Amino acid sequence: MNRKEDFSNQINEGYTFKGDFITIGGAILDNEVLPNTYVNIPLKTLNRHGLIAGATGTGKTKTIQVLSEQLSLKGIPVLMMDIKGDFSGIAQPGEEKSFITERHQKIGLEYQTKGFPVELMTISEQNGVRLRATISEFGPVFFSRILDLNDTQSGVVSVVFKYCDDNSIPLLDIKDFKKVLQYITEEGKAEFTSDYGRISTASTGAIFRKVIELEQQGGDLFFGEKSFEIDDLMRFDENGNGYVNVIRLTDLQDKPKLFSTFMLSLLAEIYNTMPEKGDAEQPELVIFIDEAHLIFDQASKALLDQIETIVKLIRSKGIGVFFITQNPMDVPSSVLAQLGLKIQHALRAFTANDRKAIKMSAENYPISEYYKTDEVLTSLGIGEAFVTVLNEKGIPTPLVATMLRAPMSRMDILNPAEISESISKSKLAKKYNEVIDRESAYEILTKKIEQAQVIATKEEEKKQKEKEAKKNTRTSSSTSNTVTKGIVKMLTSATFIRGAMGLLLKMMKK
Repeated sequence: MNRKEDFSNQINEGYTFKGDFITIGGAILDNEVLPNTYVNIPLKTLNRHGLIAGATGTGKTKTIQVLSEQLSLKGIPVLMMDIKGDFSGIAQPGEEKSFITERHQKIGLEYQTKGFPVELMTISEQNGVRLRATISEFGPVFFSRILDLNDTQSGVVSVVFKYCDDNSIPLLDIKDFKKVLQYITEEGKAEFTSDYGRISTASTGAIFRKVIELEQQGGDLFFGEKSFEIDDLMRFDENGNGYVNVIRLTDLQDKPKLFSTFMLSLLAEIYNTMPEKGDAEQPELVIFIDEAHLIFDQASKALLDQIETIVKLIRSKGIGVFFITQNPMDVPSSVLAQLGLKIQHALRAFTANDRKAIKMSAENYPISEYYKTDEVLTSLGIGEAFVTVLNEKGIPTPLVATMLRAPMSRMDILNPAEISESISKSKLAKKYNEVIDRESAYEILTKKIEQAQVIATKEEEKKQKEKEAKKNTRTSSSTSNTVTKGIVKMLTSATFIRGAMGLLLKMMKK
């Protein structure tokens, strides 16, 4: 038995599973696709998360498209973070071309074209089903971590949430939170201090600045109602195919704070909402996070700890999370260690640092007697990748260079008219795109301030009237005294005159 036959037998044995699986391509050795040697992924371990990495232009997006299609066909919904805006074409059938037919002939897989059920979503100003969450749903601890606050500032946020809970004041959007901060440090300071203690204006000022930073990145669009319900991600079409939910994020590449806020809130909400699934035969939902470095680049240690914790725990809810990035080193080692499936496209070595990074990346994969991993990483073609998965016992499969199958759907984006048509037919758009701004903290506290101002104005008017009345009383009394004195003076003068006249008359008679 020769080297290729040995390798083919090893791959066929390592990638054969008792349960259901998806087929993503054929094994490559010495630049040759081996016949009838397929690379499969067991559905049972897809909740163990994964990494899809590779340089720009090596085929990562098409790999995600293939995985999403195969999952959808198995009745598994998908959530895709579309940062570059090149994933929406999965809604339409692809076009069979000669190079695609040739690729599938090499692999030994039949090729067909097909479109998939898609829901286009957004958290920004782009067109799509609007995804929102309220500040109350975040809770004080999570909201503080998003804002990257210190312990003192986090304590203030906790007291703010407690004040709102105690007084039945809903915290829904950013203007609500800003209004509460303003109220407890200005108009309502005395009321707040008497019940919850004194807080530093320096702390509230720092929190206010952090909130404005988040607001400027688009947080005012994300926070609010109607809150998105996680169950609406788990939908199927009439044929039982899982929906592919595409979140359009092309305008968020320069807004990492909002992106990480959304991702963590979504993962936390899914974890808190979904029931425990245990050792299920297939995942309930698979999430693909493109340009994953946007989550980690500006994340504080507290935020990274939160991500690591959620990634560890969420798999028990039947959720698989896949990070897509250019270099595996973009993902923190603590998170990387949690990932079972690894699909590594080609890396480019232009500098000494690139070569060091490639050697480090090669160490993340199982040792293989058939490949010099660091060398092959730089020579893989477009649509080719190193693959290793966890088998049904949780053991890594042999490392295999793979020629990946082509997507069945369109390998291009939807045009604006197609996007508008898709959203106009969406039941979720009708459910979530209505703007709701019910009475919450902003309105309640604004009304309270206005009422206090009205009362203060009335009190001031009352005091002014009393002051005027007292002034008038004093003036009246003074006038009365003056008149009395005048009358007395006049009477006295009259008496004197009468006396004088009487005396004069008596003298004349004599």
